[in-house]
Amino acid sequence: MRKKIIAFIDFFYPPFKKIIPLQTFRYAVCGGSNMLLDIFLFYVSFNFILDKKIVNLGLISLKPYNAALCMAFCITFPLGFLLNKYIVFNTSYLRGHVQLFRYVLIVALNLLLNYVILNLLIQYLHFFPTVAKVVATVIIVTFSFLSQKHFTFKMKKVKEEYSK
Repeated sequence: MRKKIIAFIDFFYPPFKKIIPLQTFRYAVCGGSNMLLDIFLFYVSFNFILDKKIVNLGLISLKPYNAALCMAFCITFPLGFLLNKYIVFNTSYLRGHVQLFRYVLIVALNLLLNYVILNLLIQYLHFFPTVAKVVATVIIVTFSFLSQKHFTFKMKKVKEEYSK
């Protein structure tokens, strides 16, 4: 399955070859697909499952957009890790449990940023919730790529030797 997904993604790479490296292209495709799924799940959860109503959990009550954020997260978190580990950063020398721990840290930070940005845009700037989710996601993408590449799925640096 992994090889088929990589072959499918790489099939579309040639037109972008001169613009971005293959790994960045794979990240854009996998991350973009997961992001679109996240936004879709958020939209469906917010508008149809929760029907824009507050979720009472007993001790706390969640605003519908925060509950929708959590619902989408439950699906896109494991999917994002698997795509990054096996498709995008498959040459990392770090062990799986280390990658997962680091991924959890970065995703937790991303989730916190998502929460803060989402609430700021909706409560203070009066954005529509789905539009706010899109804006928040776009802001976090660059940070996420750099942190995943250089921290979570770190790869050994290759030294080039020149002979004269």
